[in-house]
Amino acid sequence: MIRLLHCRAIAILSVGLGVGVAPAAMAQIGGQQAFSFLNLPPGAKTAALGGVNVSSRDSDPTMFLSNPALLNSEMDGRLALSFVDYLADIKQSTAAYTFNTEKAGRFGVGLSYLSYGNFQQYDAAGNALGEFSVNEYALSVADSYTQGNFTLAGTARLAISGISGNHSVAALADVGAVFKHPEQDFTVGLTARNVGYQLKSYAGAGREPMPLDVQIGASIKPEHMPLRFSLTAHHLQQLDIVYLDPNQRGQLDESGEEIKKKKTLGDKIARHFAVGGELILGKNLNVRVGYNHLQRRELRLDNTSGGAGVSFGVMLRISQFQLDYTRAGLHASGAANYFTVARNLNTLFTKTQ
Repeated sequence: MIRLLHCRAIAILSVGLGVGVAPAAMAQIGGQQAFSFLNLPPGAKTAALGGVNVSSRDSDPTMFLSNPALLNSEMDGRLALSFVDYLADIKQSTAAYTFNTEKAGRFGVGLSYLSYGNFQQYDAAGNALGEFSVNEYALSVADSYTQGNFTLAGTARLAISGISGNHSVAALADVGAVFKHPEQDFTVGLTARNVGYQLKSYAGAGREPMPLDVQIGASIKPEHMPLRFSLTAHHLQQLDIVYLDPNQRGQLDESGEEIKKKKTLGDKIARHFAVGGELILGKNLNVRVGYNHLQRRELRLDNTSGGAGVSFGVMLRISQFQLDYTRAGLHASGAANYFTVARNLNTLFTKTQ
């Protein structure tokens, strides 16, 4: 029973996000893994750049949750709070704070909370037993060290999933590296995310694999151009991430025979990539756009794709606050709205004193 409820909760989220479960059945990535919520974008910026990014290096503290090696001096003392309202009653909140130490490196601390809402509970006879909730949490602590143009970092993470008083616990880690060109605005990032082990499974369920994701990406801003481009490859540990529903009926040929869809090498490769762009209109205003081919293919309908896989965002700085907003297309029927606000707490406390 617990396993069925867990799958139902994952399916509700994944159908909306294209991160693991196809509308008709479980896909090859998330459907076979636990804690798939760990691969969701932690903030509005990541969501705006296609939902996956390991190389865009700036002052946004939520970015270290995508790659711990993105921790840098611009983030020091900054706190970011992020919120997104997905489909139905699914909501996610994230808090991230970064600080620097003289000897132990630069640290980032993040807390993510995902609520799937409330469900009706029934006994075997169909009698109502009230409501229960489904929630997931993740506490992340990252540490990074910079030497010259390279930054190496790691994250330790504790994830907890709860369904109606039953809990599953996992310990995970991220490892990452970033190279920043000494003269040009060019950055390359590499990370292996969610390497871990399920310490405690749900009652009656066996241990499940974690949502491992090996990613590499680059961001570049050509000189004298107000544009920054990002290209990120994800799920590199698995070549074939294409899911074709065996129960879906195909079109008929001239002989009345059903034409089954086939996997192509081009589609297999394209589903590994997300692209993003930023139009830099000044220090206080950026406009962003992103495209994720995996989401586009998994969330499209037979006759239309709608806005699935396409995202738009804006960053605005007002006084000491940085405000980020993104609208990410999840399906032909709707989209998700991401909000992130960040501020440097060091300057706040200094003014107070």
